[in-house]
Amino acid sequence: MRLGTFNVNSGRKRMPHLRRLLERHAPDIVFLQELKCRTEEFPAMEVADLGYRCHAVGQPGGRNGVAVVSRIPFDVVDEALPGGEEDTHARFVEVRAGGAHLAGIYLPNGNSGGAEGYAYKLRWMERLRARVAERLDAFTPYAVLGDFNVCPTDEDFAPGALPPTDALARPETRAAYRAITNLGMTDALRALHPKDAPWTYWDYGPAFESNRGLRIDHALLSAGLAERLAGATVDVVARSEESPSDHAPVLFDLAD
Repeated sequence: MRLGTFNVNSGRKRMPHLRRLLERHAPDIVFLQELKCRTEEFPAMEVADLGYRCHAVGQPGGRNGVAVVSRIPFDVVDEALPGGEEDTHARFVEVRAGGAHLAGIYLPNGNSGGAEGYAYKLRWMERLRARVAERLDAFTPYAVLGDFNVCPTDEDFAPGALPPTDALARPETRAAYRAITNLGMTDALRALHPKDAPWTYWDYGPAFESNRGLRIDHALLSAGLAERLAGATVDVVARSEESPSDHAPVLFDLAD
């Protein structure tokens, strides 16, 4: 089974990039982030002729939004991360597919909104930790894929690409991330590249050409799924195309 994650930075604008991704790699299921549209505005029909079914969770106002694009059967389990009844951000979708529960996330950045914006990020991460713990306690095969907006270590960004005060790399952020992985979840890309995990994000401007990137798009796998991990690819081609997203898609192969 081939899983993927791709922050498209506008679902409608980046639909040609998504189509080419599906044609290049034929993933079974891909989670998208930052749709920047309402649910009904997501152009699901544009990938239907490639054999993919879509389920979008959009948000009014052109912000956030996540989706799942799949050529294998799936059932939607949740469209919101439990524990935030007043949280109106579209940042989470969980499905049941391929004998596992798979969650796609767009974790808050935390650099905007001052102290409250960062506090929201940490609260969201604690809610995610609780969901992961719930699934693992039930012995459910579980994967969480998406834009985590977390550089887990200093090795996950190019030298000088982030100040130490950035919300993606603050000690509290990394501690919250470790609280999730310490439950028994494997950082798939790091597991395959313990010394040289590739970047998944480059800011617009000269960052891509100079390779001043970050690794913020992750897949966390429960133990049984991690044992099946057979490979991973960061599709840098997508980042080099005309009018790209600032993220590259990341694909993960699980052996049968």
